[in-house]
Amino acid sequence: MAILYISSVEKFSGKSSFCLGIGKKFQQEGLSVGYIKPVSFSARQENGELVDEDALFFKRYFHLPQPVSELVPVAITPNLVEAILTGKVKEDFGEKLKKACSNCSKNRDLILLEGAGTLREGHIVGLSAPRVTRLLNAPALVIIKYATDFGVVDDALTAKARLEDKLLGIVINMVPRPRMQYVEEVICPYLEAQGIKVFGVLPHERILASITVKELVEVLDGEVLCCPDRTEELVEYVMVGAMAVEQALSYFRRRPNKAVITGGDRPDIQLAALETSTKCIVLTGNIRPSPIILGRAEELGVPLVLVRHDTFTSVELVENYFGRSRFYQEKKVTRFEELINERFNFSLLRSALRL
Repeated sequence: MAILYISSVEKFSGKSSFCLGIGKKFQQEGLSVGYIKPVSFSARQENGELVDEDALFFKRYFHLPQPVSELVPVAITPNLVEAILTGKVKEDFGEKLKKACSNCSKNRDLILLEGAGTLREGHIVGLSAPRVTRLLNAPALVIIKYATDFGVVDDALTAKARLEDKLLGIVINMVPRPRMQYVEEVICPYLEAQGIKVFGVLPHERILASITVKELVEVLDGEVLCCPDRTEELVEYVMVGAMAVEQALSYFRRRPNKAVITGGDRPDIQLAALETSTKCIVLTGNIRPSPIILGRAEELGVPLVLVRHDTFTSVELVENYFGRSRFYQEKKVTRFEELINERFNFSLLRSALRL
């Protein structure tokens, strides 16, 4: 059995998507794949049961028989943190993780460990990334989210310094397409010369950072006025409708698959947005639309979302959420599978893991 620990140096770098893409690829090749999230910072209790959205998704996707409490052996909640800080808990979390890994690895060819959002998270329970990799003798694949050229290099060297011989290699993710050639031809050879294997370089894809209309509604605490069956549609862009109506139509045609945020008192802008590729319209200021607007939106299948915030606040809230959305929508999964199959060196990984 092989173990692979997938981590990152910062949050929202794509760990879950790589767990899915790698697991599915090897599953399609006939291997039996398991999943564990050693430490969860997002788990919660509901009706006496542990709930973690990542673990629930992988449990269903890979048809895993274990309960979520075993897939997530250590759930860091506010109560646990307080108990640790006040000395009320002295549990050996490392042994708990080892036991869960032993149980989940039965009859499995590969166990994927989804690490925390950074290399330092988990120290409070003695399960930081370096500790987990040594405890389970698990090689680590580190996902590095592109920000700048030198930032990628610094992050890769930091991962090597912290994980030492347990660093299997890295993946550079979300690279702007104009920087792809430079990353591949200059940065990757440099990192390889430093003893850091690069398993893949993946470009930034707008659809992978998109959010659903439903998520947008939740972020804005809005009310869906029509077309509730279309709230799983993906929003790739946000546009503000604050211009004169004469410029509105040409402006909105610049971006497909967008959400338009505009004042509830701008029916002219709302009608213009409805004539272009729009996934939803957010009406700010708690002003309800006219029956004409509502009827046209229902006819076209475009949800209208009523919010109490002003336009500026609404835009800020939504834009801050982009790139933090859950990965598990079908369109995102399909596109990422295409990307990872094109851009990731599976043969190198297979050899490194001796699969």
